[in-house]
Amino acid sequence: MNKRARRRFTKNDGGLYLLTPPRICLQTFPDVLSRALEAGGVSCLQIRLKFPPGESRDSERVRRECVEVLAPLARHFGVSVLMNDDARLAGESGADGVHIGQQDGSVDAARASVGGGIVGVTCHDSLELAHAAQASGADYVAFGSFFASSNKPDAVRAPLEILSHWREKGNVPCVAIGGITTGNAAELLRAGADYLAVCEGVWGHAAGPAAAVQEFAALSV
Repeated sequence: MNKRARRRFTKNDGGLYLLTPPRICLQTFPDVLSRALEAGGVSCLQIRLKFPPGESRDSERVRRECVEVLAPLARHFGVSVLMNDDARLAGESGADGVHIGQQDGSVDAARASVGGGIVGVTCHDSLELAHAAQASGADYVAFGSFFASSNKPDAVRAPLEILSHWREKGNVPCVAIGGITTGNAAELLRAGADYLAVCEGVWGHAAGPAAAVQEFAALSV
């Protein structure tokens, strides 16, 4: 069991919850990531890679390598590193925790793998799922998609009101996800999002990832 002390993931912290691009090159991406993290305001980095069917057999090896290379860099900037979907791999690879979907097992099972690490849960547009995750010991819940997303075009859309409800009733932080950009992020923060999970809105920003991170940080002030 992973016995690391749990890193803070609280409503008082907040900030940018950065998702890796679906595919990265470990020869070039660390430098891009370093410049983005140096801009400040990033609280968490989730390693979320996607593999074509022909490459899926190498996916565990590649994700392990990503943790090995990216985790020390992220921690240098005080940023926690989470693995997407796979609690066992998160625990074995030394990530700071895991983000699980509704089909990825229970919070209890994830906790058995990551110990004192962070466990976050996708709750889509459901307060019922969020309250259940909180009761099971999740460190945060994630709602979305709030906007159209090129990464998950068929994702269920969540209403802004769910963030306002959670601000009043929830005891753990909530993460907003789905098509978030510097142009639409402010309304999510006003509605009650503690963290903003962003992928293309940073890596595909016209002025570059570092500029995007700075813009998101300015919205949170």
